[in-house]
Amino acid sequence: MNKLKSMFAITDSKGNFDIFGFLYRYGTILVTIIAIIYFSVSVENWFTFGNMTNIFRSVSIVCLIALAMTMSLTVDGFDLSTAATASFAAVIAAKIMIIWQLHPAIAIIVPIVVGAGIGLVNSFLIIKLGISDMLTTLSMMFVITGVSITFQGGSAIYNYMPMLEGGVAPGLMSEGFKAIGQAKFLQIPIPVFIMLAIAIIVHIFLNRTKHGRFLYMTGGNEEAARLSGIPTKKYRTLAYVLSGIIAAIAGLVLCARLGSGEVDAAGTYLMDAVAAAFIGFSVLGAGKPNAFGTLLGALLVGILMNGLVMMSFPYYSQNIVKGIVLILGLGLTYYKKKG
Repeated sequence: MNKLKSMFAITDSKGNFDIFGFLYRYGTILVTIIAIIYFSVSVENWFTFGNMTNIFRSVSIVCLIALAMTMSLTVDGFDLSTAATASFAAVIAAKIMIIWQLHPAIAIIVPIVVGAGIGLVNSFLIIKLGISDMLTTLSMMFVITGVSITFQGGSAIYNYMPMLEGGVAPGLMSEGFKAIGQAKFLQIPIPVFIMLAIAIIVHIFLNRTKHGRFLYMTGGNEEAARLSGIPTKKYRTLAYVLSGIIAAIAGLVLCARLGSGEVDAAGTYLMDAVAAAFIGFSVLGAGKPNAFGTLLGALLVGILMNGLVMMSFPYYSQNIVKGIVLILGLGLTYYKKKG
């Protein structure tokens, strides 16, 4: 009981209640609870099992891309190429099955390997050539998108698509593969289970293994980490490789959900993913990128967007709400760091 009281006894150096400290630690959770209560009261049939699962399914891709971004943030980087990597992975998977008529297992393995390769290229440009993280991954985002367009000839890849040489695509997207994005288990969409599984794996990796601790140490103070004997360059490379792998998994889920491979299909999720990853910094006062915070950040964005849509809130104004939430989350995080 005393431990529980100490958790909520947020005080400053003078022993007074610290409102900013409280909001920094519990603000995101509080806003999420308030949003749930508000939409439950204001919108008919909002708080139903069907709509809750719809929210979780809608944020699954966002959360996976945000988790990929979270990996780069652990080493004080910033991977803007995650959404483009996801889109490219979707295109590759679709082409392998529909155009090349290869086994679905190959359509899963190859995109993940490509995602890891993109992470290696990013890390090489950042570490060896000294280009900033943001500029490198922004440039890679354009390169990957261009390669994706060229790779599929500028059109989406789908079952029975017309071919330039005549006829239709010879293969079909496997029903088993599509189940990854479209099937349900216990009335819960499979993408939700994938999202939760990856979030749990990332959380355990970052918080229960020495490699996760080394990633955080590298991001916190790279010079001090290097002097402590940590091979910081290897861990920065690892962060970007893992980012590429998780982004590719997001692309596979997206491809299965859409039943096709489309250029920049994941592009619309990028800003939501950025918001989710950064909002997660302040969850429970973590002050650093973390899987649980990213998951909650994605859910908060999803809850707000779902509720606003059901309230017929103008779509062109929804970004204002997302922007405000992101500003508040970042404001609390950086205010606390400054303090």
